[in-house]
Amino acid sequence: MDNPAPGAADLHLPADLRTPLRPDAFALSDDEKIAGIEPHFRAIMELLGLDLTDDSLSGTPRRVAKMYVQEWFRGLNPEHQPAMKLFENRYQYHNMLVERDITLFSCCEHHFVPIIGKAHVAYLPGENVVGLSKLNRVVQYYARRPQVQERLTRQIAEELKRSLHTEDVAVLIEADHLCVMSRGVNDTSSSTITAEYGGRFAQSEQYRAEFLRLIGR
Repeated sequence: MDNPAPGAADLHLPADLRTPLRPDAFALSDDEKIAGIEPHFRAIMELLGLDLTDDSLSGTPRRVAKMYVQEWFRGLNPEHQPAMKLFENRYQYHNMLVERDITLFSCCEHHFVPIIGKAHVAYLPGENVVGLSKLNRVVQYYARRPQVQERLTRQIAEELKRSLHTEDVAVLIEADHLCVMSRGVNDTSSSTITAEYGGRFAQSEQYRAEFLRLIGR
């Protein structure tokens, strides 16, 4: 398969919502990226004074490199974008559909430490519905990048609007940021909440209130 065009999966997003990528972001394969990251992380560990001949540490540079490419940041590669297959809404269900408490793991792009939380998404079905797991996969795809929570929330909402062919979507994320909890102010009791509403969710307080009630807020 040819390398995808830079940012190809994000072209439907407004420019300010696209994850910042260089034009050559996909010039290297995943294996080449892992091989390139490994010595750089080894150098960081050595600069910290760690003894990489220790059997507990010797494999860490490669483990971290694989984690970055294959897990934490796999959402950077548009080849991993989930396919959103729609199904005819034969049962004529037109009430709110909510997928709540979707596990969310992301990474703060300012300090490269974890963001851990939950996402809640909803939409109002029209002629078509989507398999429920696809909602989870959209959240995970955009989360698995260096992120800020505000952008992540809007990226998920815009992708759902495009894929579901409706403006009637809602996204709410509540998350703990280890850049706040484990460094800086070291505040372990605060959390961050962001929300994005489209269509009838944006226009109607009743829809927003029902969504918040259904997710337990």
